[in-house]
Amino acid sequence: MLFNSIEFVIFFPIVTVLFYLLPHNYRWLMLLGASCFFYMWFIPKYILILLITIAIDYTAGMLMEQWTGDARKRKWCLVVSVISTCLVLFIFKYLNFCSANLVALARHFGWAHPGKVLSIALPIGLSFHTFQSLSYVIEVYRGNQKAEYHFGYYALYVMFYPQLVTGPIERPQNLLRQLREEKPLQYDNVANGLRLILFGLFLKMVVADNLGQYVDLIYAEPAKYSSLDILVGMLFYSFQIYGDFFGYSTIALGCALTMGYTLMDNFKAPYQSGSIQEFWRRWHISLSSWFRDYLYIPLGGNRVAVPRWALNTLIVFTVCGIWHGANWTFMIWGFTYGILLVAERGLRNIHLLDRISNSWGRRILTLLNIAKTFVIVTLLWSIFRATSFENLHALFSALWHNHALPAQLHVAPLAWLALALFVCMDLILRQRRFDEWCGKQNAYVRWGLYAFMIFAIIALSSVQHYPFIYFQF
Repeated sequence: MLFNSIEFVIFFPIVTVLFYLLPHNYRWLMLLGASCFFYMWFIPKYILILLITIAIDYTAGMLMEQWTGDARKRKWCLVVSVISTCLVLFIFKYLNFCSANLVALARHFGWAHPGKVLSIALPIGLSFHTFQSLSYVIEVYRGNQKAEYHFGYYALYVMFYPQLVTGPIERPQNLLRQLREEKPLQYDNVANGLRLILFGLFLKMVVADNLGQYVDLIYAEPAKYSSLDILVGMLFYSFQIYGDFFGYSTIALGCALTMGYTLMDNFKAPYQSGSIQEFWRRWHISLSSWFRDYLYIPLGGNRVAVPRWALNTLIVFTVCGIWHGANWTFMIWGFTYGILLVAERGLRNIHLLDRISNSWGRRILTLLNIAKTFVIVTLLWSIFRATSFENLHALFSALWHNHALPAQLHVAPLAWLALALFVCMDLILRQRRFDEWCGKQNAYVRWGLYAFMIFAIIALSSVQHYPFIYFQF
């Protein structure tokens, strides 16, 4: 079920009202049933895959706690759980990709290879709830989280509908604990939750979708467009993916908050970052912190020699790229970020900002760093968006050679207006969330904003309804 669908407009208030009408002891059951219904709206049979993963990790958590004094058994239990969970992800997301590449390799060397392709669709949000399950078993193994013996609460932790298919990727210490707490009806929670939902729908339906129609044109046939058109397409995609994913995360936070649950903030003005490292502290925070805690630090993090640290960084970001999709473009995208982070550390000794005492000079240099980072991120989004190496080559070839062509992309003023509004709101919300900022405004400003966003969603939404970009991951 899509957040920006009529079905969800019906589903959300029913679930929220039932939540507060039911006694606390029955709320988990209602939420679990609603989350199953929400997930089964896409491909019903795939809920069985999710239930298998839940059962494996639920059992592993209990066994690890029961075998507290036996380190060997606990470790084997963790290994079996992690391998089993990742095997499900591999089969549905990467098996056909690996098979296709083996076929290509075999043909290159003249070897025989059957090259079977499975006719399976990728379950919605598989990578997200896989990582959420893994975080639970790892935290139980580390002793940072008590095993959950109530199967219903654990299943709800994995399947909680607001963040089930596109995150944020929660930790058990945050969400699992809250699911057991009694949540009284509070005006502030409902009001702030509705504000977040409205703002998220605005970002998705007015900003991201209006930009997306032009992005699709550029990437479908880049050779027919001028260099200026290509640059506009790249710019639009940077804000399309940001508005799309930020919009989803904001709606997810809002849906949870209306019931009193607090989820992790996933974005903090990432395009106002002055470095690649800062960008990844502000972009998809739940994923970047997951890789930090469960891969980067176990590999040694930055407590090792520089060459080993560089290798750790490259491994983490290459895996991050692979996590996003079974395509070489994603792998290159992640590996390139690793290279850039290693290069940034090598250049860190050049502290230009510390050498400038003039306040205006420092501000200008800060703005230049932000602009530099945004340009790099935008160029790398092109690798992320490209459907293949051929598509990527065609895009950059057109960017380089088609500078003499007249502009072919006729962008409606609405797209530029949506982009301008998004940039203004992002500047305002650099250090705070929309619900916090909005709640401090006077009634005229608040209700004016509500009226404008509702009008924009109804009247100015794109004629094309795009699925959320991160659904494919």
